[in-house]
Amino acid sequence: MPIDFHTNFIHFNSNKPIKPVSAQQTMLNTELQKDTFEKQVKVSNSDINPDFDGIKIEQKSFGKLKSTGEDTTLYTITNKNGASVDLSTFGATIVSIKVPDKEGKLVDVTQGYNNVTPYEESPVGHAGGTIGPCANKINGGKFILNDKEYNLECNKDGGKTHSHGGTQGFDVKNWNAEIIKDGIKFTYNKKDGESGYPANVKASVTYKFDNENKLHILYGAETDSDTVINLTNHSYFNLDGAENTEENSVLNHIVKLPNSSKYTVNNEIAVPTGEIADVDSTPFDFREETVIKDVIDEDFDQLKIGSGIDQNFCIDGYDGEKMIEVAQVTSPKTGIRLNVSTNLPGFQFYTANHLGKSAQPAGKDGSRYEKRSSFCVEPQFYPDAINTFDEKPILKKGETFNKEIIYAFSVE
Repeated sequence: MPIDFHTNFIHFNSNKPIKPVSAQQTMLNTELQKDTFEKQVKVSNSDINPDFDGIKIEQKSFGKLKSTGEDTTLYTITNKNGASVDLSTFGATIVSIKVPDKEGKLVDVTQGYNNVTPYEESPVGHAGGTIGPCANKINGGKFILNDKEYNLECNKDGGKTHSHGGTQGFDVKNWNAEIIKDGIKFTYNKKDGESGYPANVKASVTYKFDNENKLHILYGAETDSDTVINLTNHSYFNLDGAENTEENSVLNHIVKLPNSSKYTVNNEIAVPTGEIADVDSTPFDFREETVIKDVIDEDFDQLKIGSGIDQNFCIDGYDGEKMIEVAQVTSPKTGIRLNVSTNLPGFQFYTANHLGKSAQPAGKDGSRYEKRSSFCVEPQFYPDAINTFDEKPILKKGETFNKEIIYAFSVE
């Protein structure tokens, strides 16, 4: 059941810039008080972006963490069309994205939970979370950096791999938050040795939701010594609506991966072998529109290893800077289309083949999210890149990590 909380809201007008406010400022009392913002920064006409004019941000409690007693906060960014995104400080997580379908009805297209407790107690699937310090797998939980070997928790594949930052990754940390003029900026300070990774790291993820129904996710990080950083988002999408929780409910979605002519080949535990193969004459050739159900059960070894589609695709034309469209996914039922763009080198396309575990709690609509009830598009450095590929997710002291994902929603 949803919990009833008092809310605050801030309505952003392009002519009224506001002072950023930390989440802690409004979490000192259990009942939230209305915030007052002082007009201290002058904004010239050139600074005004009409894409964000009229954006409204609300906040409310998302519950307390049982482990620490900390408060968590849920922020809702609503654009002038009424579309919205819900974001939690716990895990800097996307909890909900509501966008209009072909009839103008708002549809929640992401799986998630109604309060923080399921995220804390049963983080099955990392739903909507910010994944780090290193997304995807590291073979054997080991890597060498500057001639020193690091050993990480092996939390996947029966203790054979480290995955998504381990059991204490970024998606189970309670991030600090501040409201900015066009979104929410979450920050987390990772300590040297935390989860086995070197260096003190200042990480940030900023969410901006504009009036064209585009969710911009901007990742940043700075470090006091060389380290490994590979951040992504792990939202589970069902463009028919997240209430469609039953097994195989995403299989009618139409997928196009327009800039992926190659993929990384996996071994038997879904760790890349180092081989990069052509998608030609494989079920992974999504360069033209393809219905998921038409390929997901083909007799192909990589599909068997992943129990369906669970593969890293390489991005044609990647140069580390320009944004490239990597995925188009459409629901014939609602007409909702998701376009994904990034400046990262690859992305995991995953059809939620491992959801439906008994440990998984009921979702927002009261039902458990079952196998293949959603899909993920997770831009990233390649899995095990630190050990296997030339493009490594190494952040050096004095450098800044700046990467971006855009989830853009439209109607066909």
